[in-house]
Amino acid sequence: MKPSSPSRTAYVLKIYPRFSETFIVTEILAREAAGEELEIFSLRPPVDPRFHPELARVQAPVTYVTKPAKLSDGWALMAAAHQELPGFGERFADILPSLVNMDPIDVHQGIELATLFHSRGITHAHAHFGSVAARTARIASALTGIPFSFTAHAKDIFHEEVDQPTLISLIGHAHHVVTVSDFNLGYLRGLAPDQAPAIHRVYNGLELDRFAYSPPSPPRNPFRIVAVGRLVEKKGFRLLLDAAAELIGSGTALEVRIAGGGLLQEDLEQQIHRLGLSDAVTLLGPRTQQEVVDLLRWADVFVAPCVVGEDGNMDGLPTVLLEAMATGVPCIASDITGIPEVMTDAAGRRTGVLIRSGETAELADALRFVALDSFDREGTAGAARALIERCFDSKVQSNRLRELASGAAVVPSGTAAGPSGTAAGPFSSAGMAGSFGGVPVRAS
Repeated sequence: MKPSSPSRTAYVLKIYPRFSETFIVTEILAREAAGEELEIFSLRPPVDPRFHPELARVQAPVTYVTKPAKLSDGWALMAAAHQELPGFGERFADILPSLVNMDPIDVHQGIELATLFHSRGITHAHAHFGSVAARTARIASALTGIPFSFTAHAKDIFHEEVDQPTLISLIGHAHHVVTVSDFNLGYLRGLAPDQAPAIHRVYNGLELDRFAYSPPSPPRNPFRIVAVGRLVEKKGFRLLLDAAAELIGSGTALEVRIAGGGLLQEDLEQQIHRLGLSDAVTLLGPRTQQEVVDLLRWADVFVAPCVVGEDGNMDGLPTVLLEAMATGVPCIASDITGIPEVMTDAAGRRTGVLIRSGETAELADALRFVALDSFDREGTAGAARALIERCFDSKVQSNRLRELASGAAVVPSGTAAGPSGTAAGPFSSAGMAGSFGGVPVRAS
């Protein structure tokens, strides 16, 4: 395949498509809409039969990179690389010491990526997650001289199994690194201070037209609560169930719907039964983005009760929280990683209610507060939508990514720069503490 333009970007992904990674599809669509030529390289085939309708709009061709069944298969890949890539032998010898401790599958796929990049006219490679996708993109880059970059999210940064020396090495070899929150930005720059100017914050964007704003309705009875995410520890759904039991026990009528699937399905079902919540809580299973939008429009409040997992894993900045803010449902969320950058209460403009992570009582009090007739639902929802429009438009984010890849002169992201360029969030340079029902709201 010959390139039809001088610039052609490869997206290197571990699995494409992946039901939970809607932010990647949104990013690709925005870059294609801006006229960029993209090609997608997936290291593994998809295993989930569910797909979002938006995938049908992606124009980029998809190549599934060979995963050798046995080590001897690698010889054919190396022979093809020797034929295709000028100077392959010398380049491979140069990087060989760095490959000694790598999984041979990663090395072989990196070699095939290099061959494919050269034959397809790729000029830049971008990986999502600073793990296997970034490692293979780095090998392909070293063998071709084509620059690579990657977006770091959450599990690839914070999980206890993250090999920090390898992550630091990836940062050092990348043309640039993108991450999805100011919290992550500060963390990564602390890990690799010498590379700080090459690390940038670019928030995940939304296609705003698909998340139209509707002013929130007055709270219903029973009070409608929605949460969305994979059923894993870091999402904090156990905390939500405990808070729901507390509220119901004190006489508040609730209807709770949780969308998502995952490892904790059975554990959560048992907790629902143990707490006597079977009539109030429904685990809906995975839902498409449009189904999630419909669910958000049903809700009186959206809750993201994220926690730090025992393995160190944390959410970065949940895309579904941004979607909820965009559509007009009031939001409650925990104060971890990038969430305080969007859940603010400053200059009289509350965009949501921020609670301390892991505090059941605070979550219960926050739910009571948002259920009050006196809670400024329209003002909060309107401020949240304004923030999303200003800071999370996928069209703007795609332009930023293109600038970074092209090396265009851009102002580096400050270590603690918020969406408005201030030091600590969208509305003020210092954040602003508030309270609801006697519960402190953490400064952002």
